Amino acid sequence: MNRPNILLIVTDQQRGDCLGLAGHPVLRTPNMDYIGGAGTNFTRGYSEVPSCIPARHVLMSGQSADVSGMVGFYYRSEQSPWQPPATLPGELRRAGYETRLIGKLHLQPQRRRWGFDAMELADSVGGQNNDYMDWLRERVPEDQLQAAHGVGANSWVGRPSHLPEHLSYSAWVVTRALEYLEKRDPSTPFFLNLSFFPPHPPLAPSRDFYERYAALDLPEPVIGDWVDPLPPGASLGLDPIGGSQRLRLDPLTMHYCRAAYYGLINEIDAQLGRLFNAIRGSLLTNTFVMFVSDHGEMLGDHHLFAKTEPFEASARIPFMAMAPQPGRGRVNAEFPSGITCDAPVGLQDVMPTLLDAAGVPIPAGVTGRSLLPFMRGERPEWRDALHGEHATWRTNDSGTHWLVTATHKYIWYSQTGQELLFDLAADPNELHDLSGEQDLEPWRRRMIAALAERPEGFTDGQRLIAGQPHRAFVPGKGPVVEWPDIGR
Repeated sequence: MNRPNILLIVTDQQRGDCLGLAGHPVLRTPNMDYIGGAGTNFTRGYSEVPSCIPARHVLMSGQSADVSGMVGFYYRSEQSPWQPPATLPGELRRAGYETRLIGKLHLQPQRRRWGFDAMELADSVGGQNNDYMDWLRERVPEDQLQAAHGVGANSWVGRPSHLPEHLSYSAWVVTRALEYLEKRDPSTPFFLNLSFFPPHPPLAPSRDFYERYAALDLPEPVIGDWVDPLPPGASLGLDPIGGSQRLRLDPLTMHYCRAAYYGLINEIDAQLGRLFNAIRGSLLTNTFVMFVSDHGEMLGDHHLFAKTEPFEASARIPFMAMAPQPGRGRVNAEFPSGITCDAPVGLQDVMPTLLDAAGVPIPAGVTGRSLLPFMRGERPEWRDALHGEHATWRTNDSGTHWLVTATHKYIWYSQTGQELLFDLAADPNELHDLSGEQDLEPWRRRMIAALAERPEGFTDGQRLIAGQPHRAFVPGKGPVVEWPDIGR
């Protein structure tokens, strides 16, 4: 068969509402929007375990977090390597694809290839063993590298970068992609995974992109009626380098934080425009494109910052796919453009979708499902709810499980037993908790069913049991993680 090329674009820490296609009031992302507009926009796309490393286990294996084994953030060691039964690049490589990664992978052991023929790896914008930094060192003096701006990799401080735009991380990814595409083996299809570190902090986009948003009136953080009050002075004393999970920044600092975050996304989008312009001819006519993020960013919503949370800002992500585009005014008769899908989908569905698009069998251990029927305009039988979770993080009461449908989200805190319920159709910002107004027993039964086989003892089959250990690994699927070593 004539197999299509596969282009998988992954951003890091991009909220699902941070797209022009999603109706964002100020952010402009025309090239990202092109993917969803010419293909399918999955408006209920989620990261099942919303932090970097575990999310990428799900993405690369096609397995839900509990099956892949990592349900919280943790750096694996050489003594506890991840050994999935199959990986997305590995299956495509076996099928004859040339497989290449440019950017962030964030799996351990770090230089293991996981099925990629070649990797240009940069899991951050600093440090050693980093191909972006090696590239940058050839172009700027040591004292002008990324860290010269002084903003930490988990910081809420926003400011413009000191580097020119063409030396940014996002520009490096696309520059290297174009060089690869020019010299690739033309006799075989390619799988190219472009994985951007932004908009993960440091929040330091190129100056033009920062100033564009710093000059605008930006949406302010939303605070739900269920959130414990946080006094205005709560931001004092917080570590501006390492960040903080719970904060209330003063309005000007938050404005700069958001301006820089939006600027980073806009900068990625501009580089995607550069890429699409270069491949708009024969390559794009035979390339299946998918765009996701590994998780979102709270960005001050509900007095929270960063990731791991079950809320929309953290767990919902951009999730779009576009079949090959014939061009010259023609349409893809099999895959209509402009489809919007509100079925709950997750990162576990990426691998089976791309394998299906390539005509490659989906391994038996994959729990995700192909999204191609949705992209054809069909309404296949689908999961009623997507289960997500994150193990305890930074504090020993923060573990969560959640269920999301096309219209609602139910959250259960595994350590405290607290429950929240949101009507996402009527309340997309999760401002009003319905748990005190509606019967939660149907949701509890759903959660009991979702957790029935878990060895931690979250349920006895009749009720949810709070306070059971909720560590970074499902017992028996990774190293034993005890307090206080919960990972950061």
